[in-house]
Amino acid sequence: MLAGRYLRARRREAFISVIAGFSFIGIMLGVATLIIVMAVMNGFRTQLIDKILGLNGHLIVQPMDSKLTDYEAVAARIAAVDGVISAVPLVEGQALASGSNNSSGVLVRGIRDADFPSVRGVSDNIQLGSLVDFADAGGVAVGTRLAASLGLTTGSSLTLVSPNGTVTPLGVTPQIKTYPVTAIFEIGMSEYDSSFVFLPFEEAQAYFNLDDEASAIEIYLDDADAVDELRPTIERAADRQILLTDWQQRNVTFFSALEIERNVMFVILSLIILIAALNIISGLTMLVKEKGHAIAILRTMGATRGAIMRIFFIIGSSIGTIGTIAGFLLGLAISANIETLRGWISGMFQTDVFSPELYFLSQLPAEINAGETIAVIVMALALSFLATLYPAWSAARLDPVEALRYE
Repeated sequence: MLAGRYLRARRREAFISVIAGFSFIGIMLGVATLIIVMAVMNGFRTQLIDKILGLNGHLIVQPMDSKLTDYEAVAARIAAVDGVISAVPLVEGQALASGSNNSSGVLVRGIRDADFPSVRGVSDNIQLGSLVDFADAGGVAVGTRLAASLGLTTGSSLTLVSPNGTVTPLGVTPQIKTYPVTAIFEIGMSEYDSSFVFLPFEEAQAYFNLDDEASAIEIYLDDADAVDELRPTIERAADRQILLTDWQQRNVTFFSALEIERNVMFVILSLIILIAALNIISGLTMLVKEKGHAIAILRTMGATRGAIMRIFFIIGSSIGTIGTIAGFLLGLAISANIETLRGWISGMFQTDVFSPELYFLSQLPAEINAGETIAVIVMALALSFLATLYPAWSAARLDPVEALRYE
């Protein structure tokens, strides 16, 4: 009751009420901002991993001592390992792709028809055309951004130029061949949608002059985090000299930078809550000065130091608790509607807030992590409670005689 009365400031205590209001707003915004930023960072990481592993295998086998001419037998042995979904032989090489109005460097991959379902990033995201009888059609599958930049659609012709062509007495003749576009896919990651071209496996072998051999074998697992556990078993199953690399090794720099950025953002944004907690200290300290006369009277009426301390602790902790709850609800609401909010802001300011060319993804993702959200709430409450202790302790130590001496 007393804490609630002191929180409802009278006219001469309006400045204290303003400080309390700013403390509440600071904690609310700090908690909300932390939850939103952590959700976006988590969603960003999850989406990137999903896109990367939707197109690339969890592990990739490359030959070391000899060419990979026994790819079918090696892939069959690896696919039989428990925990392996599939082993996909592929032919890979770089080329220059030309359309009706532009040219672009691309990464060409040759894949067998039966292996396309394993490459979920492509098979599950066909926008135009079809992958049915892909090998018999003798065409190519390209990403939406590559198709847009080269002016392609299904039925259009795509010319591929490779510097590794046929050897003649006059030198190496570039390999030039034109294919019809039979499918257009959209993975949702701009880097992949603008640079990948898929060919039938045998056609890719012929185009890159690989006589009955594969460039590598990509392995897809049940669990992306089980690469270290399954590595020895897969190496034994290959039964030949191989170089085995996993998705974490191939993307270690990228994901390490993402993790560092995430941790730094958490520390920086936590300062918002800390500043709001310091406002609680200043507001309560001023309130203790203002209520010195009332505290002295309460002490003379029998109130213990513990009772006085509890009154001011409740005042400060109420600001922190209500601000934290409000920030939590605000953070959840914005995180759940982050893409709608992005579209609204982009439309209002006529600008692209989340450019796919810069951030790889075509949509702004957000994924709430329960553990991190609880950690943010606990941290905000802890800072609020700690900020309340010193002013409450000062109020409890106030000497009634000194406070009432000149009354």
